Amino acid sequence: MAFVTVSHLSKAYGDIQAVDDFTFEVDKGEIYALVGPDGAGKTTILRTLCNLLKADNGSAFIGSLDVFKQFDQIKPLLGYMPQTFSLYPDLSVEENLIFFAGVYGVTGESYTQKRDYLYTFSNLAPFSNRRAGALSGGMKQKLALSCALMHDPELLLLDEPTAGVDPLSRGQFWEILAGLKGEGVTIIVSTPYMDEVARADRACFVFGGKKLAEGTPTELTDMFDGKVFFLDVEPTAQLVNKINETGFVRAQRFGAGLHLYAAKEAPIEDLSELLGQIGIDPRLARPTEPNLEDTFIQLMEPRP
Repeated sequence: MAFVTVSHLSKAYGDIQAVDDFTFEVDKGEIYALVGPDGAGKTTILRTLCNLLKADNGSAFIGSLDVFKQFDQIKPLLGYMPQTFSLYPDLSVEENLIFFAGVYGVTGESYTQKRDYLYTFSNLAPFSNRRAGALSGGMKQKLALSCALMHDPELLLLDEPTAGVDPLSRGQFWEILAGLKGEGVTIIVSTPYMDEVARADRACFVFGGKKLAEGTPTELTDMFDGKVFFLDVEPTAQLVNKINETGFVRAQRFGAGLHLYAAKEAPIEDLSELLGQIGIDPRLARPTEPNLEDTFIQLMEPRP
């Protein structure tokens, strides 16, 4: 039985449909990622699960408890880390921990044990007296996560916790999440980063308030339908437009080059001829395996 069940959730802000008939389930002890660009609806979904927003339609349950009717019973089970840094910048690391411990009624020896545990996995102990506002981006996120974990929640809701954080700190943060999963914590995390999807047990592609697809990282990658070629050229907007105007393949910037998407049955000879016609050496194009970003782009936009 799923630990989190969201059914037909909808939420609009005026004429903007932020979340549209959204359904998903998360099992106990699972890391589940909501993946998509800014404005996709990820934050609205998480804020609704926290009862910070009222849904227009749909239902949400944590265990057997109704989020919209029994939130007082759910609150002790829940840890929430918003997208923006929401701690007290003028308080030290330890003072922030003490404050949130007080909010959750964690005092005395219980607080000391919990603080020491949080310091162990976050490596924040050497910075316990530093003002939160003076921490690096990665340290701020570790502190925010520590505060959200103070009361031993069963479910963590993390809204883009690694946004704006350097790659090393992002990796360290996900190692912490893997450790929490090992302790049985259920985690729903939103992210715009496709490389983070591989660290989740399952993920959901979100765009325009709708669910595009759901599955394990491997299942999502395997949903790509067609061929992918990497074109080793400077990925200028002019070149992208020129290739897309042909209608034979679709070009998308990818790293230092382009990914070209073609139908499965498309002969490579036709691609070589097309590239030659627009002044590109066909030898600069090579077949490559599709990745999660390729699948997302294909699902998000119609193919030629």
